[in-house]
Amino acid sequence: MTEDRGPDETALQVLISGRVQGVGYRAWCEETATSLGLSGWVRNLRSGEVEAVFSGEARAVKAMVAQCGEGPKWGWVRNVKIVREVAPLAGPFKVKASV
Repeated sequence: MTEDRGPDETALQVLISGRVQGVGYRAWCEETATSLGLSGWVRNLRSGEVEAVFSGEARAVKAMVAQCGEGPKWGWVRNVKIVREVAPLAGPFKVKASV
């Protein structure tokens, strides 16, 4: 579901690489994004990367992207790449099935 973008709303698609699968990264991402009031989703990719879309207030999205570089305790992040700006999403942040 998408909705009209507010004046301070943004949505970014990001790719996170490193040791980010099998370490609770998606659960950490869902918890952190939810605490920042963001919508969107996160999923594992066959490549070993994690893909996510963060949607909400621009300041919160920026904070989330920055926190992705830290990740959960057992993870190790090599790179957080902003792929592109996407249409904003509404609703709760969710973990999607791996692809």
